[in-house]
Amino acid sequence: MSLSPSSKPLLPELSEQELQSRIEELTRKLRNSDIYLLLKQLALQETKACSLNGQPLVLSNAHFVSEVQNKIHKSALSKVLTNQVYRELKLRDPASQDGEPLGFIRRAQLLWEKRILKSLNTMCSELSVPLARKRSKQEQIELKTKWNEIGAGNPNLEQYRPVYAPKDFLEVVANLSNPNSVATQPESQLGYWGIVQVNLDVKTIEQLRVEYSSMAMDKCQSGLDDKYQTSQFAVERDSNMKKVCKQGVSAVCELASRRGNPVGQRAAMWERVLGVRVDDIDRLYYAQLKNEVILHDLMIDNIIFKDIKLTSVNDDFFFVFEDYSTNAEESQRDDSESSEGLLERQDRQRELLCRLPTEWGHSVPATASHMYVATLSFIYADSVRLYFVFRNSKRCSSLLPPCTVSPQTPKECSAISALFESLLMGLAPSLFFHLVSIGCAPLKIAFKWLMRAFSGYLEADQLLILWDRMISHDSTEVLAILAAGLFLYRSTNLTNVTSPAAAEAIMADLSTVKVVPVLQIVLAHSSLSSSSPDKTK
Repeated sequence: MSLSPSSKPLLPELSEQELQSRIEELTRKLRNSDIYLLLKQLALQETKACSLNGQPLVLSNAHFVSEVQNKIHKSALSKVLTNQVYRELKLRDPASQDGEPLGFIRRAQLLWEKRILKSLNTMCSELSVPLARKRSKQEQIELKTKWNEIGAGNPNLEQYRPVYAPKDFLEVVANLSNPNSVATQPESQLGYWGIVQVNLDVKTIEQLRVEYSSMAMDKCQSGLDDKYQTSQFAVERDSNMKKVCKQGVSAVCELASRRGNPVGQRAAMWERVLGVRVDDIDRLYYAQLKNEVILHDLMIDNIIFKDIKLTSVNDDFFFVFEDYSTNAEESQRDDSESSEGLLERQDRQRELLCRLPTEWGHSVPATASHMYVATLSFIYADSVRLYFVFRNSKRCSSLLPPCTVSPQTPKECSAISALFESLLMGLAPSLFFHLVSIGCAPLKIAFKWLMRAFSGYLEADQLLILWDRMISHDSTEVLAILAAGLFLYRSTNLTNVTSPAAAEAIMADLSTVKVVPVLQIVLAHSSLSSSSPDKTK
């Protein structure tokens, strides 16, 4: 499978010096991975084989080096190395390394972190509980015994509450403003009706149509065209995806998944795309995380339990996965890779007080954040595989929208919100203006969808179909496209409402929505951006 002309390159055009720096960076990362040890072992075996055959062992000998390289290329490690390099390229985030360059964004981020810290400390004071403590021997034995029933027998959780909700973060996003951008006209003449007031470079509908050309109406899609019994697409698609999955190259699997995955191939394809390769070392690592959960009791545990009781337990589809998905979410709190070193093995209370990350999955859960893990429980029966898919999806930022106010990349909530508003204003300006005029900004309805990646709102099968597109494109822009499409889909009813409550009632039930047709309608919609407010200029 070849890359299409519209596919984004992994790396931008780099100068020779920048390219050399990137190569050195990747080399350092690979030296610290288990791939390096496997490659070193294979090279050592080839060296011993040459010695037994009486060949001279001179490392500077070009022929000998070429033989070792060919041996590696023909081995199974070649694909593993290719996938690892591909994954490292995707994980690299220049913004996170260089720091946020905009001062007003840094100030907003600092205020948000202080707000979360204050909320946690206030809750601790009200309930007279510590942020972290070591469990007694008896408590450790009890928890280890009921690990597979961890959702049962929790203490009274009535007084615990989520640290923040989507509406709280929407308030942060709405209050962002660039002090260097001074309006020269009265607010009524600015021509922009949205909530996000920071000038962001969001994509137009034409750019999205090219970016997501794999979802064009003239191309068959898994989750839509394979529903017809007389269609040969389902049979051919399943056969082709099995071949792609067996090949095991992450980049090829990613491209193949852009038109959706057959139900039987979804779990394996997501693992390939996200770079999940569970071995004995990973299972040992998961066991260590489990022991850390048993050893230490955190106040955040009870917040997670409360969130589970309020969301997935009351859901007709997700309640059966309560204990199973709770184990994965509890384990990630002690993962130094997943939580950026929040919970080091020593002096946990001091670390908790000093370092509180604001991303939802990094141990400070928002309302209904557990629904992400519950959704993955549909397709992963192995708790270890579930955990590593969950962790890698957070690291790649392809599956879970981070709760951060920085608009540095299109994956972040502020940029997704701006993209949603820009799309809806461009495609249905009269509808957008009508909703704003009655005091119901569309983003107030859609923001909770964007924050939760539609988990808990769509039917389970449609949610997985949506996540197929999101993971394969390594972008949450598809969330904004779907959200705008839902408003277009119900525009006839929305234009007749006269109150915010009526508009919210119309958009409350998404159980009948079919994801693929809505996405295709939006991407095929004729652009009206020339007659609508343009926020990107």
